Amino acid sequence: MSQSESHQGRWAPGRWARAWLAASVLALWLGPEALPAAAQAPAAGAADPARYFNDVKALTTPRMEGRGDGTPGLARAARLLEAEYRRLGLQPAGTPAFLQAFQVATGAKLAGTNEITQQIGSTRKKLKLNEDFAPFSFSSSGEVSANVVFAGYGVTAPEFGYDDYAAMDATGKIVLLLRYEPAGFATHTSNQGMTQHASLVTKAINARNHGARGVVLVNGAQGGGNATGPQGGAGTAAGDPDPLMRFGSVSGPVDARVVFVQGRNRVAQEWLAAGGKSLADLQQQIDRTMQPASFALPDTLRVTVRAGVEMTRATVNNVLAYLPGRTDEYVILGAHYDHLGYGGADSLAPSQIGQIHPGADDNASGAAGLLELARMLAPLNGKLDRGILFASFAGEELGLLGSSEWVKSPTRPLDKAVAMINMDMIGRIKDNKVFVGGVGTGSTFEALLAAARRDSPFQMDYSQSGYAASDHTSFVTRRIPVLFFFSGLHADYHKPSDTWEKINAPDATRLLDVIAKVALELNAAGARPEFVAVAPDQNPHAGVTTGVTSGGGGYGPYFGSIPDFAPVETGVRFSDVQPNSPAARAGLRAGDILVGFGDKSIRDLYDFTDALRSSRVGQVVPVTVLRDGMQLTVSVTLEQRR
Repeated sequence: MSQSESHQGRWAPGRWARAWLAASVLALWLGPEALPAAAQAPAAGAADPARYFNDVKALTTPRMEGRGDGTPGLARAARLLEAEYRRLGLQPAGTPAFLQAFQVATGAKLAGTNEITQQIGSTRKKLKLNEDFAPFSFSSSGEVSANVVFAGYGVTAPEFGYDDYAAMDATGKIVLLLRYEPAGFATHTSNQGMTQHASLVTKAINARNHGARGVVLVNGAQGGGNATGPQGGAGTAAGDPDPLMRFGSVSGPVDARVVFVQGRNRVAQEWLAAGGKSLADLQQQIDRTMQPASFALPDTLRVTVRAGVEMTRATVNNVLAYLPGRTDEYVILGAHYDHLGYGGADSLAPSQIGQIHPGADDNASGAAGLLELARMLAPLNGKLDRGILFASFAGEELGLLGSSEWVKSPTRPLDKAVAMINMDMIGRIKDNKVFVGGVGTGSTFEALLAAARRDSPFQMDYSQSGYAASDHTSFVTRRIPVLFFFSGLHADYHKPSDTWEKINAPDATRLLDVIAKVALELNAAGARPEFVAVAPDQNPHAGVTTGVTSGGGGYGPYFGSIPDFAPVETGVRFSDVQPNSPAARAGLRAGDILVGFGDKSIRDLYDFTDALRSSRVGQVVPVTVLRDGMQLTVSVTLEQRR
């Protein structure tokens, strides 16, 4: 299941929990008599807990390396899945054979020259990489030589009447910034944590928008500012009082278009001393007065920053197998099989980045469930009305990239897909409680679920919307009805402690029996379910959908687009636009590529996030998109989230 820091503009795990806790528990009074007329669905054998458990163990061995995208371990997992599909006699459904290859950006690495040189008067000094400073993985590569300005926390927050750049020109300069945000901001948040202004990417974009060519960030005093909540990264050593964040431990865009590094406090103090100032005094002054203390350092200080950051790419594979039916229509059963590998920016145990994150529940549980369903259904070859596509997706943890690739380049006709059933984290069922998303997207789904779960012990909490941080979202945007099965979050999510022995195999396989019944009823139903457009929850505190619906990560006004996370050369492609949203009323539609929002150019989702957060409810914003290669500008009236 994909996640990232909400203030970085992607998806946050807390959103999942809040969304599902807020989901309505619907009455399950519809019986099988409400289903369309259909032939009797054939029955599948029962799921085998021991077999399922062994698959989870096999997918989480150290050789699988946490199934990180781009690791040899992910390739080993793909071969395991392919071998089992082949053994079951399923047809290959890839391009070619069982695989569908696509490229992903897996992260970044240091390359070339990384150094800082400072000139104070006649004294020249070279700072040491990983001792005095460290670049961020989303820094631009290149060299910046300029004078330095101190811009406090680097925050522009009109809602708080605060702007570190208001009285200072940063154009062409290197900006020295404090990490976190002014202490007084905490009183304005409902959870007493940080606001979006503490985001490192927000600081980088804000500095760039004010003309800065480079940014040097320092921690400041321990406990200074509003420093509660996660803000990325681990120190270079345990107990380091002034840690440099580990390279790659904070997510961000491919290129923030500004050179961005972190320095030690002692570096900042040496620079500030050239202007007769103290880092600690400046931080205390800002926190005490809630007023900026920005100023230009004297021309006797000149700093040159050289950053060499190179994006890493890899080829990964969806694994696809097909069980044919008597017609060319088919049902899709899917689960992603990738995870975090050795951690990285999405690890929720930053001090353990570098250790294998095995991902037993996320999502070896779903990938193993898909294998077990293939075993249960393969003996029905020749007996089914519709086919079944078994789709094991890679790239989910990077932004639903595998499922997005498949719907863009489907290996079977997309218009013949009757429905998609997705399993993501089904291995930790507790108290017989299961969450089912997308129930409102198919006209027959409530009746199907009522019939399928009749003899099961499960209490099913439903969500009508099909938008969430997992692969079924890619199918909703193509008007394919979806169901999403999920057993809930837990303390081991995205940590090395998500291990195989914690999997509840008996309940997981009971759930697979229910899913098999749903799949077979869909397969045999005389009429396919009609797709129903269900808007995601706009409430930023509801969680599960905001990160994929607004481009704003749950902050700012309501816009109503659903971004496609597959990269484009520049801008943000809309995979869908919500009905009756501000974007829809302005005439925007799926496939448009956003390149301008107000007076800001939009290069990526992070730019869009920042622009939307900086806007206000009721504002009429000129929005520029590319449509079929032509530029189009429309006016969008932003609304309050509900």
